[in-house]
Formats: sequence, structure tokens, C-alpha cells
Amino acid sequence: MAFFLFIDESGQDRRDSPYEVLAGVAIEDRDLWNLIQAVQDSELLNFGTRYSHGVRELKGKKLLKRKTYKHASMLAPIPFDERVMLAKQCLESGESAGRAQMAALSQAKLAYVNDVFDICARFRCRFFASIVTDPAPMKHTPSVLRKDYSYLFERFYYFLEDVSPSAQGVVVFDELEKSQSHILVGQMDDYFKNTAKGRQRSGMIIPEPFFVHSDLTTGVQIADLVAYIISWGFRTGDMTEPAREELSDLVGAVCQLRHRSIREVDGNANFVIWSFGVIKDLRGKDVQG
Repeated sequence: MAFFLFIDESGQDRRDSPYEVLAGVAIEDRDLWNLIQAVQDSELLNFGTRYSHGVRELKGKKLLKRKTYKHASMLAPIPFDERVMLAKQCLESGESAGRAQMAALSQAKLAYVNDVFDICARFRCRFFASIVTDPAPMKHTPSVLRKDYSYLFERFYYFLEDVSPSAQGVVVFDELEKSQSHILVGQMDDYFKNTAKGRQRSGMIIPEPFFVHSDLTTGVQIADLVAYIISWGFRTGDMTEPAREELSDLVGAVCQLRHRSIREVDGNANFVIWSFGVIKDLRGKDVQG
């Protein structure tokens, strides 16, 4: 069996987002097409049309921004059939949309995101994340794979080990600028060929990734939603930035799809390793002061 790990990020501009998050969504190969169809059906069901046709993207910063919640609360929950009709009118009307149409579209956005996570649960998806606290020292050797990537691959490897000794992992990234893609491919090649942990993990994770357009790839769109919700709503004791309370239900849905591994660490045979990891320093040991 094989699992695709679709990866996207949130907050890499280090301006507006409270945390930088690299998130992954693992989907088994046999479930992928059925999941894609279910997500697309939900899009049609909630918006009355394909929201993502044209220039619109199903991204967290578009679907879950504060204004979405503000507009959704302008009216009491609208009956489903009426909401779909008004949401479709809002998409077609653009800036001339009225109050009821804007409220309906915002309610439809939230319903769609909830549907997406219900679908992920139905198809036994698992979520992974490397969360970089701010300020995290950024200096690292250019040829060395950053810690947020290596930690994500570590958690994915543990997941594959737990599923089956014969499981294989395929990594799929949102397409980067071409020179950045070359750098990342080179870093992964070095990691999986020239480090002890990388060589071990290459037995289950195929070292060469695929790059796709996020607006055309459902798995990457889901990873974007996960990254956005974690950045703005998920918190541990190491994460001191305030969370957006309105995201709490979605945070709960995301956390339900984490993977929990048990490994021996420092003599503790029952050490728990969650698929979400907080990273305080991205640098490799060779450049830490």
C-alpha cells in the first residue's frame, strides 16, 4: 500500500501569521480518488457551483479569515436550500452582493470546511505539522534540509511504520518557484542519501517529491486548510501567541486526525510522539551557536 503526503505551508512570509506551519495530509492511494470526488461534491453542494473555478482558491486565508465569521454571524443560520441559492448569487454578483447573500456565502464557506474534515475522517486521513515558533533562528546551511521538513518526514515515517512494514510514502509539494524547487529537491536528496536517519527512512518514503499546482490539487488544498488552522488556532504550552477562539471547533477536528506513535526514547519504552511538532530553532547542529 502507498500513502500520498500532500504538503503546504502557512505563515512563511512571517508578517501576518502568528506561526509558521508546514503541514501534511496523508491519504492512502486507494482512497484518493474517492476523497477528491467527495470534496468536489461538497463544494458543489454548499456553493451551488464550483467555488474554485476561475481566480478563486479554496485556501484557508480566503475561507476562514475573520471577515468570514463576521459576515456569517450577520444573520441566523439560513436554511440549507436558501443558503445555497444565496451563496451562488453572491459568487455571481461579486461586489454588488447584498447582506443576505454575503451572510449565506460565509456560512457556506464554514460548512464546506467542516465537510472537508468530516470527509478526511471518513477516509482515515492523518495530519502532520511542523510548527515554528517566532522568533526562531533562521540561519541554516543552504544544502541542509531544514528541521521543519525533517521533523515532518520523521512523523510520516513513524506513521508508515505503524501502518505496515510494506507501506510506502509519496511526497507531494505545492509548486515553488523553480529555483526554490531545485534547492528543496537537492536538500531532500542529500538528506535521504547522506544521513543515517534519512537513509533509514528512504526505505519507506520515496526521496524524490512531486510538485503540483495547489489550485488544481485537492490534497494540497486540504493541507493548506490544516496549516492555516494550526497557525491561527492550535496552541501548546510552547505557543504563546493568542489563538482565534472562533476556530476552536475546527482545531478540534484537526487534532482528531493527528497520528500518535509510541517509540523508545532515552530509555522510555512508551514515549508518545504526536504528528504535530513544535520547533524552536530551525538550524542544524553545525550552525547553532
